[in-house]
Amino acid sequence: MLFTGHLLARSGLTLRHLLAALCVVLLPAMGWAAPFAYIANSGSTFMSVIDIASNTVTATVPVGYGAYAVSVNSAGTRVYVSHVGLDIGTDIVSVIDTASNWVIATVPVGHGALAVAVNPAGTRVYTANRGSGTVSVIDTANNTVIATVPVGLYPNGVAVNPAGTRVYVTNRIDDTVSIIDTASNKVINTVKVGESPEGVSVNPAGTRVYVAGGNTVSVIDTATNKVMTGALGGARGVAFNPAGTRLYVTNYYVDKGTVSVIDTASNWVIATVPVGHGAHGVSVNPTGTRVYVVNTFSETVSVINTFDNTVSATVAVGHEPISSGNFIAAKPPLVVIWPPKNWPPEK
Repeated sequence: MLFTGHLLARSGLTLRHLLAALCVVLLPAMGWAAPFAYIANSGSTFMSVIDIASNTVTATVPVGYGAYAVSVNSAGTRVYVSHVGLDIGTDIVSVIDTASNWVIATVPVGHGALAVAVNPAGTRVYTANRGSGTVSVIDTANNTVIATVPVGLYPNGVAVNPAGTRVYVTNRIDDTVSIIDTASNKVINTVKVGESPEGVSVNPAGTRVYVAGGNTVSVIDTATNKVMTGALGGARGVAFNPAGTRLYVTNYYVDKGTVSVIDTASNWVIATVPVGHGAHGVSVNPTGTRVYVVNTFSETVSVINTFDNTVSATVAVGHEPISSGNFIAAKPPLVVIWPPKNWPPEK
């Protein structure tokens, strides 16, 4: 406090000046949309939009058949939806404007686009194309593919680190993860992981990558690319809470579907939550208080209360929902306004 007072005295500012400044530094970005969950219904022609404040479907978006994976940009203004086509040349990514809930563009990508992820800046979108063995890189400024990156056999999941410098791609047949450098759009490393890897997520610190598949979750240290593996059951989707202290893993292959809750400090499963049949996609709300789980066979979304790890709501959606990926927008970014208007304040 004495040090702060000394600095204020030397600068000619008062404590009132400092408090006024702090009031504007922590303002959230203006115009950020309230969070919604965007559910891709692979067996119908529309997506379900859930208002996560009320846990009700408030809109449907016509997108066509085969919608599979979803990624929402951090601003909450665009939703990217991959479609798995039956024939080569029919796979696309639909771009949805969240203000109108309308598809504003479609982008042709590689065959079998099972996964999609948008980088933190919202400037690039990456799709894992299982049939092509590639990753398509989309420039969001003009919604065109600017690069195609060869990876392993049957790429099945994709995630971008918080810095936007690395993309992690699970290769289901190879049992590997390809690491792509986003500056060069080239694979710079390949890491052997557990059997049949599918879902992948990077922790908020960018220090660990969690890969779900088969009966394991593999944990990759991003500094060394060394792996630790822990036993689970039928793991498919993965999602972190905002603090990075909990990982939620959907167990698709068990009879009624469950979610494993992992404490990331110990990498131990601390709870198992029964949900609907065919638990697939999973995403966490911006405050970390609710986990949304897409149940393919039940055609519902289970809402888990993270305080006691129980299902607090069940929302009916469309036919054969999947929604692998981050289908809920992240927290609004903070904006630093300096100097604020009418600075300095009157004495």
